[in-house]
Amino acid sequence: MTTNKSDNDTVQRNLNQNYLKERTKRFALEIIKLVEKLPKGRTSDILGRQLLAAGTSAGANYRAACRARSSPDFISKMGIVEEEADESIYWMELLIDCGLIRKDEMSDLLNDANQILAMTVSSIKTARRKKQQ
Repeated sequence: MTTNKSDNDTVQRNLNQNYLKERTKRFALEIIKLVEKLPKGRTSDILGRQLLAAGTSAGANYRAACRARSSPDFISKMGIVEEEADESIYWMELLIDCGLIRKDEMSDLLNDANQILAMTVSSIKTARRKKQQ
């Protein structure tokens, strides 16, 4: 059986989609664990709620992007994933900067968020490039 470039591209795209779906889900689960461990108080409640919303939304919006009906729809939905990943980084930085959590406790999660953000930006750039061809 022979496969053509289109079949190989489809297989690779599905592998990438499944990887990022799983990665964003794991990220969301780690965000949930982190928020549950925050000290009780007004600031941590508010910042934690914001982080919880952004951190779990990135994965949900990525799943929506995988079901996009067109390239512009995909790019738009991936833009939301980009915003949510970046917003997650912001809330984590605030939690660190105001002393509610130590940076070393959050370094792996921050690294994950930055990697998800980078992969998302790369996907958007690739989709834009393909759209122009």
